[in-house]
Amino acid sequence: MTSAPFVIFLVDDDPGVLKALSRMLSKKGFEVQAFSSAAEFLARHDRSVPGCAIFDVSMPDLDGIELQEALRARESERPVIFITGVGDIPTSVQAMKAGAVDFLTKPVKSQQLLAAVALAAEKEAQVIASRGELAAINDRLSRLTPREREVLTHVIAGRLNKQIAGDLGTSEKTIKLHRGRMMHKLGVRSVADLVRITGRVGIQPVASP
Repeated sequence: MTSAPFVIFLVDDDPGVLKALSRMLSKKGFEVQAFSSAAEFLARHDRSVPGCAIFDVSMPDLDGIELQEALRARESERPVIFITGVGDIPTSVQAMKAGAVDFLTKPVKSQQLLAAVALAAEKEAQVIASRGELAAINDRLSRLTPREREVLTHVIAGRLNKQIAGDLGTSEKTIKLHRGRMMHKLGVRSVADLVRITGRVGIQPVASP
């Protein structure tokens, strides 16, 4: 099975810039989806497609930074590169604080843009890997019985088998059995690994009695 192509989502209300950047990136072998407005982009954007976005900062409906915020509101972690016709330092700082990959001034130089896209591709790969890890953890967690899930919250709280047995009103042998099955299903060998993966998905340890 081949992996999905890396797509560059280009949004700029200047037809000339849109055409020039689309041509530049296409010549380098990238798949480009060009949009002349933020509204058009939001209506057609598929967050499941691997890629990055290039947003013009100054646009009439939503500016680039507002568009990035709109993406985040839709739970999209798409890496964003900003371009602007004015070297506006405060806007640049705001963009970088908002997680922008880079902030480039027009006319955008090919070498700078390609370097930014390469950085965005690395960032997107990290996001995809993280998303895959979370999906795998949740899949393994779904295989736990309610009792195994309960034991898990006690184990990550640092409770010993004897203590958990007392808390849950059962035998230490039974807790040891549940604990072993739980660890096996989750594919972990240590409490430290268990704490790490449960922390990734936000599972909280049981409160101390």
